[in-house]
Amino acid sequence: MIDSPDSLPLAEAASYFPPEHRLFVLDTNVLMHDPTALFRFQEHDIYLPMQVLEELDRAKKGVSEVARNVRQASRFLDDLIAGASKDQIEQGLSLPSPTDPDGKPAMRGRLYFQTRPARLSPTIPLPGNAPDNDILGMALTLQQDHPCCQITLVSKDINLRIKAAILGIHAEDYYNDQALDDVKLLYSGARELPADFWDSHGKELDSWQERGRTFYRVHGPDLAHWHPNQGLFQAGSDTAFIVRQLRDAEAVIEILKDHTTPNHAVWGIVARNREQNFALNLLLDPEIDFVSLLGAAGTGKTLLALAAGLVQTLDTKSYREIIMTRVTVPVGEDIGFLPGTEEEKMTPWMGALMDNLEVLLAPQQGGEWGRAATADLLSSKIKIRSLNFMRGRTFQSKYLIIDEAQNLTSKQMKTLITRAGPGAKVVCLGNIAQIDTPYLSETTSGLTYVVDRFKGWSHGGHITLRRGERSRLAEFASDQL
Repeated sequence: MIDSPDSLPLAEAASYFPPEHRLFVLDTNVLMHDPTALFRFQEHDIYLPMQVLEELDRAKKGVSEVARNVRQASRFLDDLIAGASKDQIEQGLSLPSPTDPDGKPAMRGRLYFQTRPARLSPTIPLPGNAPDNDILGMALTLQQDHPCCQITLVSKDINLRIKAAILGIHAEDYYNDQALDDVKLLYSGARELPADFWDSHGKELDSWQERGRTFYRVHGPDLAHWHPNQGLFQAGSDTAFIVRQLRDAEAVIEILKDHTTPNHAVWGIVARNREQNFALNLLLDPEIDFVSLLGAAGTGKTLLALAAGLVQTLDTKSYREIIMTRVTVPVGEDIGFLPGTEEEKMTPWMGALMDNLEVLLAPQQGGEWGRAATADLLSSKIKIRSLNFMRGRTFQSKYLIIDEAQNLTSKQMKTLITRAGPGAKVVCLGNIAQIDTPYLSETTSGLTYVVDRFKGWSHGGHITLRRGERSRLAEFASDQL
């Protein structure tokens, strides 16, 4: 551990850490959010106050994601401390050193634990949360004892960071779980071609047709910024393309099927804009196993996913059934215990499913009896499942829709997507501007994470829906409120 002024002269204590090193004091919620945070600070040192260990101990029980993360963090700490003597613990435990690209061990910091009380405690002068104040007091003590080393408090709690700033302690959020530095950099799934694209890339242009589909092979430097299954369009043109293959400075693109006309409607639904047309092409493509749809309320995410799923389940028989799930985070106060089976408990959370099924059933022929028969058929093919019972399952030849995916962490998204078995398709829907889960933001959401990680995969596709099609009232409210 870091020696206090009681055991070292002030001058020696001040120079204990190299000036270029940083000492990060971790708050409990960082380990609750990401147990691997212990190994994410490269060559810098980590300090764990005793209060953090106490809070981890209190939060270890249960079956929630937080409890699982706490138990994993405790296992990591137990592995690090195993076999170490008291003197070794006080001098700091070496964190595992991964190898760099050259195969040499990378620099790693050390892990320190609090073994002495903090000399400077803000508990008495500052009212409020005593555990937080204990952590602040330890950070203040370290800051005074080691002025040559930058002490940084890392916390997901914005109020604790505010209190730290008031006391003169440098505080930061935990950034390592961010998929992007800025959400504006998130892959949109569509790219506008420059006006002179065909003039500059048409010299070595090849074209051919296969089974009624038209392909082009293009060459040029601009292709380096393309991604597999990315939508391409030109302003003023109704023709759109999708990238099928990428190889160095060569790409194969295909003319998209136009779902904006009634002749190519999907379960009675036609695309109302370019992005919806891109989305339907991705959803109906049997070669694409993962599709993510991002967009504000009213852009048609759920409706398009359901329509495409019904066609492939009931008409083409590509999938045996549709499974729909979502995270159960209430917008307001929780309504409490819900009786019934798993599906009955999930029904109140699936209002979007019911609303869209009403739209999809409206064009059906046969009057009330025909619609009732179709509704019974759909209910046998659409299953509602809870996220709580997904571990260990394997979905074979299923069409899995994950609604409100912006409220999931990257670890939860991995758990769900890895449930996909042979012949399955996973569709993630969400709006990263409406995140209800604590400690998640636009840049740390699991939906942002998978969009960024899957953009280079040849069997994955993404599109951001820009234009609301629910109603003129909903579109105006989305823009102005």
